Amino acid sequence: MKLLKCLLSLSLLLIQLCPCFTPSVYALEKVSLQLKWTHEFQFAGYYAAKEKGFYQQAGLDVDIREADPSLDVNNEVLRGHTNFGVGTSSLILERKAGQPAVVLAVIFQHSPQIIVIRNGLPAQSVHDLKGKRLMLEPQSEELVAYLKAEGIPLNSISLQKHSFDVQDLVDGLTDAMSAYSFSEPYYLDQAKFDYQAFTPRSDGIDFYGDNLFTSEAEINQHPERVKAFRDASLRGWDYAITHQDEIIDLILKKYPNKNRPNTREFLRFEADKISELMRSDLLATGYMNPGRWRHIADTYADLGMLPKNFPLDNLLYEPNPAINFKLIYSIITVTLLFACVAGVITFYILRVNRRLAQSLDELRAGALKLKLLSMAIEHSPTSVIITGPDTRIQYVNSQFTKETGYSADDAYGKTPRILQSGLTRVETYQDMWADLSQGKLWKGELINRRKSGEVYWEEAHISPVNDENGKLTHYIAVKLDITERKHTSDRLVHMAHHDGLTNLPNRILFFERVEQGLALARRNHTKLALMFIDLDRFKPINDRFGHAVGDAILQEAAKRMLECVREADTVGRIGGDEFIGLMLDIGDHENAEAVATKICNALSIAFNVSGDIHQLSASIGVAVYPEHGHDEISLAKSADLAMYCAKASGRNNVKVFQSDMKKMSFER
Repeated sequence: MKLLKCLLSLSLLLIQLCPCFTPSVYALEKVSLQLKWTHEFQFAGYYAAKEKGFYQQAGLDVDIREADPSLDVNNEVLRGHTNFGVGTSSLILERKAGQPAVVLAVIFQHSPQIIVIRNGLPAQSVHDLKGKRLMLEPQSEELVAYLKAEGIPLNSISLQKHSFDVQDLVDGLTDAMSAYSFSEPYYLDQAKFDYQAFTPRSDGIDFYGDNLFTSEAEINQHPERVKAFRDASLRGWDYAITHQDEIIDLILKKYPNKNRPNTREFLRFEADKISELMRSDLLATGYMNPGRWRHIADTYADLGMLPKNFPLDNLLYEPNPAINFKLIYSIITVTLLFACVAGVITFYILRVNRRLAQSLDELRAGALKLKLLSMAIEHSPTSVIITGPDTRIQYVNSQFTKETGYSADDAYGKTPRILQSGLTRVETYQDMWADLSQGKLWKGELINRRKSGEVYWEEAHISPVNDENGKLTHYIAVKLDITERKHTSDRLVHMAHHDGLTNLPNRILFFERVEQGLALARRNHTKLALMFIDLDRFKPINDRFGHAVGDAILQEAAKRMLECVREADTVGRIGGDEFIGLMLDIGDHENAEAVATKICNALSIAFNVSGDIHQLSASIGVAVYPEHGHDEISLAKSADLAMYCAKASGRNNVKVFQSDMKKMSFER
């Protein structure tokens, strides 16, 4: 009886860890998917899912619909005109407007939306949009957020209806247009048109792109259909990314673009760019981080486009919802009560002459249940440990042996302390025993060590088991190896705070360090310096020799700058060929200028890329706390002005901020 109760508790823990048993979709159903644009490689995964039979295997007949500029994709889905759609991260604004949008999966980990501007000035920036004409397409809220973050009010720009024709930019019918990084730049390069592209990512606005979404009504009425469609679509994307040439042939043959004929060269360009946006080399296709959605909402809130702490309830789809244990316990209780009543009646009717036969039947049934439960536990994909009340191990399953390297003989009679690595916080164990001593289930994460010495992460569910008198008889632990999940999370945190090309801190991390450095400087009455570093004549090299050469130069430039500063200092990249430096406890202006000059000299040395020599230089502006600013904003403005003065005075030099530079900037 004790063992049966022990196994029943364990089965409930296994259900909690393995919520993967969902019924299959058998009936073929007609559903529709509304794309956000015409047929291109941008939607390759959905074509692959249809043509390779993934949708059909899921019981679905999917109608993939093209869009045109006049179509509101969000409206089509949320009003029930179509079942699923492809949208931007502006779906979060639909929730604010009361529209029940639900994001099923993220396809692009980085948004492709950019602004392309006719090249006019050597030092042109996004601020040169003021007073210019801009074609802005619908659902470009992240570009609006980018302009607001840069301090560019929309009423300072002449907004035009988007024609979706890059020739209008070439012919001078507009000065700038919203675009996608994997589309319009191809045609502008083909036309040999001189332009510049600006991305919100340079300002820390790094949103998701091309999100697969549906409505709450679709999920509530057809939950199995939604799950089947999502899973089949992600299978299609995995296939498309690993079979790009095959899918390009498929698009050319069966999915013609009604606006302009697709070419193999364009689709190849698009596929390469989309692979960079998806980052399927690091993340599972469709992965979305609730914390990053929180960051998107907070970005909109900071710019006045959402309320502060806007709730994200029901925005993100949960493919494996938690099991309702109250319902399970209620069913078990009712079942047990019914069984008791039936047993009493049966016992009364059959009485003594049937007792022996009844006892034999119960023994056989109990033995069968024990055998089935034992098989389920032994072949469970999770590690299982059963100990006595003294915590000495009495049973481990085969998955425990596989994960830890300890055999059953190694473990029997020992305590789970044989797995301890010494890296788990003491407070974690204190919380665990506080719950277990009160008879509660404990769930948490442990850092353990295998027999080989390798450290790994575990998600553990531990429950005490009591007999009918309330006396503790066993502890049951069900554990899941989450090492890979932890490593993925660490990589995501690193990616969110570092530049993907140079591995330098990005704008977000850099200015966090500036804020920390200012607090330290105020407390210790010391000085710090901020440097704005802009590479001279980088763009012509990048345009002439290609991005591969440009990227190699940027990586080498970053390495040289790091060699010029101390370990406590920071060098970051804020976009393109723009870098920024922070020097703590610098002493005086002369020291700051000396370090900046050292960096300037290092960057003036020729760059050798694959045997080709490229000559660059740098213009550097320096601002010192507290003389040139008391916070990160005023210091950044001062360093930026000094950098522009360095560039205006002939490049390849260093300028320390002076008050008369404000007047020179105003006149400029």
